[in-house]
Amino acid sequence: MCTSLHAVLIYILRSVSTIFGKRVVLYFVLLTCYQCHIGKNEITINFFHILMINPLLFFSFNLVSFVRTLAVIYTIETINNSSFLPGVRLGYVICDTCADANNALKSTEQMLAINGTLPNLCDATEQPAVKAIIGARYSEESITVSRFLSLNMVPQISTTSTAAILSDKQRFPSFFRTVPSDIHQTRALAQLMAYFNWTWVGVVSGDDDYGKAALQSFLADAEEARVCTAFQEVVPHNLNDENSDRRIQEVVKHIKSLSEAQVVLLILKEELVQRLFKEIIKEDINRTWIASDAWSLSLPLATMKNINMLGDIFGFSFIKGPIPGFEQYLQRLLLATGTVNQFIEEYKDLRCSPEVQECLHKNHVNQCPLPNSVKFASHLACNLSDLPERNDEYLIRNVEIELMYGEKLATWSIAYALQSLLKCNQSVCLGERNFPPWKLLQELKKINFTMDNGQFFFDNSNSIQDNLLIYRIIVLVLYNIKYNIDITDVCQVPESKCSESCLPGFAKKIYKVFCCYNCTKCEAGTFNLENCLECPNKTWSLKGWNHCEPRKETYFKWNEPFAITLVTFAGIGILLLFAVLIIFLIGRHSAVVKVAGGKLCFLMMGGLVTSFCAVMLFVGKPNEQICRSRQTLYGLSFTLCVSCILVKAYRTFLAFLMNQNNILKKLYRPPIIIVCGTAIQALICTFWLIFDSPKLEIQTTDDSMEILLQCNEGSNWGFGFMLGYIVLLALICFILALKGRKVPTRFNETGYIIFSVVIYIFVWVCFIPIYITKLQQRSGVQAAAIVVSNFGIIFCHFIPKCYMILCKNKKDITTQAYKDRVRIYSIQSTNSELNNVSLDSGEGTMESDNWVRKSRNSVKRILSSPSH
Repeated sequence: MCTSLHAVLIYILRSVSTIFGKRVVLYFVLLTCYQCHIGKNEITINFFHILMINPLLFFSFNLVSFVRTLAVIYTIETINNSSFLPGVRLGYVICDTCADANNALKSTEQMLAINGTLPNLCDATEQPAVKAIIGARYSEESITVSRFLSLNMVPQISTTSTAAILSDKQRFPSFFRTVPSDIHQTRALAQLMAYFNWTWVGVVSGDDDYGKAALQSFLADAEEARVCTAFQEVVPHNLNDENSDRRIQEVVKHIKSLSEAQVVLLILKEELVQRLFKEIIKEDINRTWIASDAWSLSLPLATMKNINMLGDIFGFSFIKGPIPGFEQYLQRLLLATGTVNQFIEEYKDLRCSPEVQECLHKNHVNQCPLPNSVKFASHLACNLSDLPERNDEYLIRNVEIELMYGEKLATWSIAYALQSLLKCNQSVCLGERNFPPWKLLQELKKINFTMDNGQFFFDNSNSIQDNLLIYRIIVLVLYNIKYNIDITDVCQVPESKCSESCLPGFAKKIYKVFCCYNCTKCEAGTFNLENCLECPNKTWSLKGWNHCEPRKETYFKWNEPFAITLVTFAGIGILLLFAVLIIFLIGRHSAVVKVAGGKLCFLMMGGLVTSFCAVMLFVGKPNEQICRSRQTLYGLSFTLCVSCILVKAYRTFLAFLMNQNNILKKLYRPPIIIVCGTAIQALICTFWLIFDSPKLEIQTTDDSMEILLQCNEGSNWGFGFMLGYIVLLALICFILALKGRKVPTRFNETGYIIFSVVIYIFVWVCFIPIYITKLQQRSGVQAAAIVVSNFGIIFCHFIPKCYMILCKNKKDITTQAYKDRVRIYSIQSTNSELNNVSLDSGEGTMESDNWVRKSRNSVKRILSSPSH
């Protein structure tokens, strides 16, 4: 006898007399889907073997299918023993298809026959004895049977067929199921892989309708979940196919060659998976295997020899539910009086055959080559004559009883539909007993009942919404059709990737599929979020970064040590000028102040103070107004100061010029020189501001997270003319001072002028290359040049005079003292000149007198100059 994993249940209506006048007995015809095998000299029962003496044909007895069948029978008996359908009893008939669609169709035709002939397929009023069918195990069989049953509108309920095509109510209007469609299972598979980051997986499926539909559904869900398939292999679903073994060997070699694909999904029948695993164990291949519901809870597979060598196995199965009293039923396996069940008889014979009893009688249980079914149970189980007394727990221990909940749901669904159709109350069913199957079909669509704290009904696709469990030896994951995954007890997750994950800051350069790629470093200004995306506004990233950040503004800040130093010295310079101002005001009538320039000194101080204040504009966050004003303020203030120095140098040069009619003396107009000198600089700055003024410049570089805020001086010509003009004035001062350097030592201003000009030119000559090369330090460099230039003028022009006013003897700095020095200087100069004149010229005395007179007049002009 063949056994399988599922069944088809058929109702047969038969009339008998009852106390109510007519009693209705509904016989269930249970068509079980069995897979037949031919052995040599042994019979296989799930995962154990029993040696047979008779070398005839032996078949594989599928224990799970057997228990599923018993679950339907037990539920029928439970309904019959209750008052749920008063006056109505349910019966059943079991038929075997050996997992073949043709056998399933033949059995269905026989059960639908009326008086040995098929009903008229066009007559919906035909009333065959069969009212409903439960089954089949595999989707391929259910599809074949459902096409035929839909012609007669006979309801069919499957508890394991999950092919998505069966949800098409146009093609399969009479098909129902108590399990979700493969659409949910494949989506759960894809999300499971995505959750564990298994992005490179292999798929092996059968060439039947179930395998094809499940494969296509998974591929669509995998693409949505960003999971790629490394390979797709198809094997013949027919176990008797002559190419089956060869094809399985080819698939195993392919799996072994692709080491990157560490996860393989198997959408196959249990028997095909068993053959595949045997080859994989031979090849010593270790992978993570994902099981479809077709074999996820197969005990023969779970107890295969060396199964632990395969690696981890994850499997989907349907949610469990309680079946009260079913365990006790399985322990006893008692049938109603007069009932015959060949499958139960076969199971009894396999469990406690004479060979088994003889071995146990002669030897200890460990010394007998016995199947695990006997070893795991009490060794007395097969020595007792009465099976009910044995209390055999083998089925309970080796089959997940609660997984038979689908059979309970299917049977109760038909019972609720009958209750509605027959208009049953607590005491009697008032409806018409003889009815065509299509009426029961209509009632099935409308049922909505509560059982075991759950509400059940068929949705638009005639499927009862259910949950899924994911197994990995023990339950790890609960998955429901709301697509939530909860992981527990996962210590180490295997990897299955085409390419290693990119490090932060690297982007994927995809090959043919998005799961295979090279990692390339993100360029500056982009960040890694699957791809190198451009940073949003006002943010930036360096090369290789995986995020963007706002750039930091950088400029010559007040809290920088260099800035603090410059501001401090600028402040000291201003204070020093105020001190000089006080000293000069006190000694404003002295010859020292007059010789130093008199009123010009106060004008110079004002220019220097303004120049020091301009230094403050070079520190801090710049803006457009600061950029325009700081250069102009410095240029005008320092030009004013240099113009005053020019007047002093010019005055000294003219004071000791012997030619009184020289045109240069006529050009000596201090106010005009100062105003014109400063006005020319003002004109240069005006043109500069009009045509290409300084402006705020924001500089960034790809390799920096800083924004450099600094002033762009605009036209280099304008900036150059401004500085060049000051240098020109300084050079004129230098030349004039150099020409008039032979003056009395105490009266000599030219040395200080020369030294201050040299300092200024040296500082600004050094400033130019540094200013050009040090872009970020331009403000600080120019501010430092200004401070040094200002201090050069202070220490050359004012500090010596302050020293003379405060520390020298008053007699040495009076006007008369200056005149005496000039007279001595004149006599010495005259004697020197006379030595160079011919003694025969006769003009020596007259020239000497003229020189002394001119020198005295020069002193008078200096001391009484209008600039004082």
